Amino acid sequence: MSIVVDVNRVSDVSQDENVYERLKKVAQDGDIERLYGLIAEDPEILGHFDKVPFCETPLHIAAEKGQTNFAMELMTLKPSLALKLNVSGYSPMHLALQANHSRMVRGFKAIDSRLVSIKGRGRITPLHHVARIGDAELLSELLFACPSSVEDLTIKCETALHIAVKNHHFEAFKVLLGWVQRVNREDILDWKDEDGNTIFHIAALTNQTEVMKLLRKTVKSKSQELGWLLRGVKEKLLCDSAMTPWRYLSKKPLSIEKRISLMGLTSLSKTRHCSQNSSDSCSVILVVAILIVTATYQAGLSPPGGVWQENSPESKDDSGHIAGKMLIPFYVAIYFYVLNGIAFFSSLYVIMILIVELPMWKVLYVSIAALAIGNGAIFFTTFPNPLYYDNPDIGVWILLIAAYSVAVVSIVFAPLVEFFVNKRRRHRVDFPSKYFRSPH
Repeated sequence: MSIVVDVNRVSDVSQDENVYERLKKVAQDGDIERLYGLIAEDPEILGHFDKVPFCETPLHIAAEKGQTNFAMELMTLKPSLALKLNVSGYSPMHLALQANHSRMVRGFKAIDSRLVSIKGRGRITPLHHVARIGDAELLSELLFACPSSVEDLTIKCETALHIAVKNHHFEAFKVLLGWVQRVNREDILDWKDEDGNTIFHIAALTNQTEVMKLLRKTVKSKSQELGWLLRGVKEKLLCDSAMTPWRYLSKKPLSIEKRISLMGLTSLSKTRHCSQNSSDSCSVILVVAILIVTATYQAGLSPPGGVWQENSPESKDDSGHIAGKMLIPFYVAIYFYVLNGIAFFSSLYVIMILIVELPMWKVLYVSIAALAIGNGAIFFTTFPNPLYYDNPDIGVWILLIAAYSVAVVSIVFAPLVEFFVNKRRRHRVDFPSKYFRSPH
């Protein structure tokens, strides 16, 4: 039996191995000139790594060896190498952090800020790693480079905040706490890890009093939960006032939840990256509502037909009028103000719902409420007033005043009351609060 050997193929394989060995040596030495020499010999030399899902690239080697300039040059030539994981599940940025090459990490972050959020082994991101080692300065730089990375979870459902507290890095924790407070994401402080522990729970269990002091005014720590923490009895976490997710979902939705759903929005976040469509919908609805409020408010200031410019002599019939009152007849004025009022207050109601939980929403809410109440001045000033005369329409006038007052109170205070009732109901649910986000 004879064996036929393809000498050319063996020669090509041997040559390829030799080229990649040389590339590995170039990466270890950080020799940029020799790198371009190898590229000149084989322009496809870096393209090979795109074909393999997990492999050690020259960028991994350079990151591990601390060859910063070489790594930046290589990443510029082939950006996809920075996203590759080696067979151990680490990206070049992970290896640079493990080797304590902070200058290289900053270079990676400057070229591609997405690398701050790249998931490695155990879904650990560079931000998680920096929180674990407690480098507060580098941690702040990574947060500014990739703000969304603070939401990333490991396979143990830990955020960077959990990791910093578990590793007793108080300065790193203060940086992360300051960040979530400034970006209005304090709900992250209530997220739970795989053991059902929030950051406050971990701090109490490990006797980190300084962390607990900072969290005291921020997180929703019930007295029952604090008692459980001190006694170490986990079963007491779910007190009688708590509500499990299935109990929450099985209850009838509140009216504000129904109204939010009717507008195509939801108070429960579906996925982390689905907020764009919801945000676009909110923007469109808000613009339309503002246009309607503007048009109807202007119509109230300048009613159809105009207003009387002077008082008429007192009269016992319906011909009397007062300066500033509408020229149109009484019942036509009712027709106009009812339809105009429906459009005005309905749009205000939509705006009030949409702005809830936005930054400075309480200030905006008070301003809109003042606008709604102040609109009454227009109504009472311009609407034909029969109280000065012996007019049979006085009963209708009193009914209109009552209806207007009820409408203002309902529009202004109902969304606010419903919001706080709904918020209190959601806070009783023993579930990671990251699933309860505003529809914005």
